[in-house]
Amino acid sequence: MALSPFDLNLRHLRALGVVIARGGMSAAADTVGLSQPALTQGLAKLESRLGARLLMRQPDGVRATEAGRILAERTDRAFVQLAEAARQAGRSGFARPEQLVTATQLRAFLALADAGSFVAASRATGLSQPGLHASVRDLEQICAVPIVERQGRGVVLTRAGRRLARGARLARAELAAALVEILPGGGGDANRISVGAMPLSRAVLLPAAVAGMVASEPEFQIDVVDGAWRELVDPLRDGVIDVMVGALRDEPPPDLEQRPLLHDRLMVVGRAGHPLASDPAPDRDALAAYPWVIGRPGSPLRLLWQAMFAGGPVPAAPVECGSVTAIRGILRQSDLLTLLSHDQVALEIEVGVLAPIGPPRPETVRTIGVTTRADWRPTPSQARFLSLLEQAAGTAFQEIE
Repeated sequence: MALSPFDLNLRHLRALGVVIARGGMSAAADTVGLSQPALTQGLAKLESRLGARLLMRQPDGVRATEAGRILAERTDRAFVQLAEAARQAGRSGFARPEQLVTATQLRAFLALADAGSFVAASRATGLSQPGLHASVRDLEQICAVPIVERQGRGVVLTRAGRRLARGARLARAELAAALVEILPGGGGDANRISVGAMPLSRAVLLPAAVAGMVASEPEFQIDVVDGAWRELVDPLRDGVIDVMVGALRDEPPPDLEQRPLLHDRLMVVGRAGHPLASDPAPDRDALAAYPWVIGRPGSPLRLLWQAMFAGGPVPAAPVECGSVTAIRGILRQSDLLTLLSHDQVALEIEVGVLAPIGPPRPETVRTIGVTTRADWRPTPSQARFLSLLEQAAGTAFQEIE
């Protein structure tokens, strides 16, 4: 069975970084609250569990192996996430509450958060319901605030609980990345990436990157989650997904980082046989005479549509929709118009059910790229996948030009 991040003892993981920083067992023992024999035994158990040597014993102390360095760095990042979550979750009476939580408590809490009830969490994990209750109760005592509340037959997370769940997921992701980097075979199920796919990326960038990754690393797992920006941004922050691919925001939130991949020129699209389909260059007034399907408020498509008609007559927009599949169906059965990328409707144009209305609009250029958490550090395989996205974007850009 593959090793999971919370199979590891958090106290021993934290102790590893302290030993490396102090250069020896005796110097680190007091800091981590363990006797030197207990610390030595704990780290030996950690090495045995991982099947990897973490420390090299020398006459003047110890030094980290490459695996030890990687694990210590990822562990430090995991504890930063737990510390921030504990700070935001409540006013704990403990000076360092993140050092008191256990892997068992966090595993149980995340199982409950995902399942929505103690019964379902017990069935999903094999953990006993009394054990789940005890873990949640212990975490509430550490944070000094309720983290779940009953709702019918299930439970929901409180605001503090949501913050704690986010920190626990991000900490788990850091430890999972460490396992991928130091274990033979890439750490089993941890060798993966979860991608939030916004509409354009599903048509152009992702298929090429996924195909390239499967060819080069068949054991690498790629999870694709469809959605709009507003549906994906919280899962990104929570560590449920690793990256979003699609239209970038002009002013991204400070905790997120955007990387441009390509500039996409949009076109006006309508049904084949639309009254404007035969006009090689309809002006703005002609376009404003027909109703439109537009994006949701605040979306890049909506903002570009507004800019296109700024200072002139604004057409009726009876339909707001973020689903390209639904938009294509609506256009085929009406005289409505919309703004889309050529790649999103290439097949429908090719078979003659939809048609471009005039040339691509010069004022409707949007930037397509990758959005990640600002503090995210990908594994080598994840970085390779991002590189394949960049390659796919370069090919798409050449085709557009």
